[in-house]
Amino acid sequence: MEKYLNEAIIGNKNMLVTFSGKGEMLRLSYPNRDNRQYLKFFHTGVKINDSALIYLHEDINNTYLQYYDTDTNILNTEITNTYFNLKVLQTDFASIKENILIKKYSFINESNIDLNLNFLIHSELLSDQNNFVGAMKIDTGMIQYAHDFTVATFAKENKLLSHQINDSNNTINTAYIQDKDYIGMSKDSSISFDLGTIKPEEKKEIEICVYIDETRKTMQAVEDEIERIRKIDLNKEYTNVKSYWRKFLKAHDGLGIKEPTNSYEEKIYEIYKRSILLFPLLLNQTTGGIIAAPEVDEDLTQCGRYAYCWPRDAVFITRALDILKMNKETEKFYSNFCRMTQSKNGMWEQRFYTDGRLAPCWGYQIDETASVVYGVYNHYEYTKSEQFLKVNLHMCEKAIDFLKRYVRDLLDNTGIYHVSYDLWEMYEGTHMYSLASIFAAFDAIIKIYKVLGKDLSDFENNRLKEEKVNKNIEEIAKLQVEIKKYIQDNLYDENRKSYVRNTSDRRIDISMIGAIVPFNVFSTKEKRVLNTIDNINLTLRTYTGGYQRFEYDHYRNGAPWTIANLWMTLYYLQNGEKKKAKETFDFVLKTAGKHYFLGEQVDNNTLKPNWVIGLGWAHAMFIIVLEEMSK
Repeated sequence: MEKYLNEAIIGNKNMLVTFSGKGEMLRLSYPNRDNRQYLKFFHTGVKINDSALIYLHEDINNTYLQYYDTDTNILNTEITNTYFNLKVLQTDFASIKENILIKKYSFINESNIDLNLNFLIHSELLSDQNNFVGAMKIDTGMIQYAHDFTVATFAKENKLLSHQINDSNNTINTAYIQDKDYIGMSKDSSISFDLGTIKPEEKKEIEICVYIDETRKTMQAVEDEIERIRKIDLNKEYTNVKSYWRKFLKAHDGLGIKEPTNSYEEKIYEIYKRSILLFPLLLNQTTGGIIAAPEVDEDLTQCGRYAYCWPRDAVFITRALDILKMNKETEKFYSNFCRMTQSKNGMWEQRFYTDGRLAPCWGYQIDETASVVYGVYNHYEYTKSEQFLKVNLHMCEKAIDFLKRYVRDLLDNTGIYHVSYDLWEMYEGTHMYSLASIFAAFDAIIKIYKVLGKDLSDFENNRLKEEKVNKNIEEIAKLQVEIKKYIQDNLYDENRKSYVRNTSDRRIDISMIGAIVPFNVFSTKEKRVLNTIDNINLTLRTYTGGYQRFEYDHYRNGAPWTIANLWMTLYYLQNGEKKKAKETFDFVLKTAGKHYFLGEQVDNNTLKPNWVIGLGWAHAMFIIVLEEMSK
């Protein structure tokens, strides 16, 4: 069964956990947001009286209600089995100081008969030939382990009723598990706890902890750690986690949005708050790397995976971080992550793991490199830190040197550098968005030089002399003129009366707005720009008001993209067309997920997110739009 939709997301600085809308834990990543995800599945269920297993997250007699504790990353899932009238409250949260996932279950008997209850967990870890998973029973749970990690699932108070390591898949549905082995070579295993008889209106609880050790301690050390964790007051942990996230939200209310007075304002307010609570779950706190989104497709059935750091996506996210007073996190991305991932030739590759290692790629995108330089100056505009510019000047200059080679190659048509993928990573060629990003990077480096001014003559042992800087500025300014001329000559279609996205297929593409917002190659009211906006509305706007990425976009049935609508909103705001801005923005509001997460794409039939829920770029654009609206 595919697990495409992460409908709820929780975590701490090292742990990222996602859930279905019915409370099933889908993914558990640790110690980074990317690369290592441990779970094939994690299923929970109950045996009531003489029943077979009743899965908590998939049963015809179950009803569901899911919600976060207000202003936190604590998730609650209410599950009511209408056949037995058993109500279950499942509360999931990650400790702030401890790297443990805490799962609290409260069982309430709402029937008029006694219910004898067993609680079961059946889980399988991801396993392969080089990291084969086995399991070992302990008194309070099960330890699943491989060569370089251990995952322990155990109860704080309850002792095991039974367990099964071998052949668990074939017996779990009966809810009767019993295995003679205490240790075995099985990647899936089951454990059962006897909660006893619950009388009508009575409540019983069980607290489950999931602990991960990626250093591969000895088994004795792992068991010692389990015993230490079992002594922790989990009620106090819950209180601390709730307090932490509420303080975090208050500290990062960068736009100071007022309390809502109607349902429309409330929707904006809730997406705003959920964005603030999402961003730290995407960050690698050590390196500054930022994943695009929690993973959705490990098996590459629909895409090339998402839990990587694309410099381009991260640049937009860092602007949102700056708006939300997360300036230190933004600075770490540029001053640490970008500096450690830059290639010797000055460019950045397509994507990276958040620890800085190169991730799987299929080609380079020139806008990744240009976006970083643009982002460096954009961060300065929020902080006014000249020291930050000095620290990153050499990195930016290396990038600019690569971009200059790219533009010269394009103008001379030598074919060495100028063919790159577009920002959608689908087509190779010369693209309007890419050229616009380079234009903006050139503008950024000129502004950086002007900010630093005469300080440059004393920087790095007088390496930068005024004459050299002025010559570089002059060269870059000329290239900017050439870029703009190239776009006008080669990327405007007189027959269509519109800019087109590249020099080959010449389609209408929402990313062409990038030349206006944010890269400022053209102004909003130029005749050619107005013509292009008309063409975008004629070709990309769907019957629901959502915009596709580009003409003939067949990826996942050509669904509207959230960022496409937000891009249109930014254009209309900048052009002073508030009514049209509201129309494009309202589509985003009405298609947000059940917990106010924004998806990459929206199903036109259901108006619900149908792919990559909790996309960092979408939430970042939402925050940027709110900032623009507040001006």
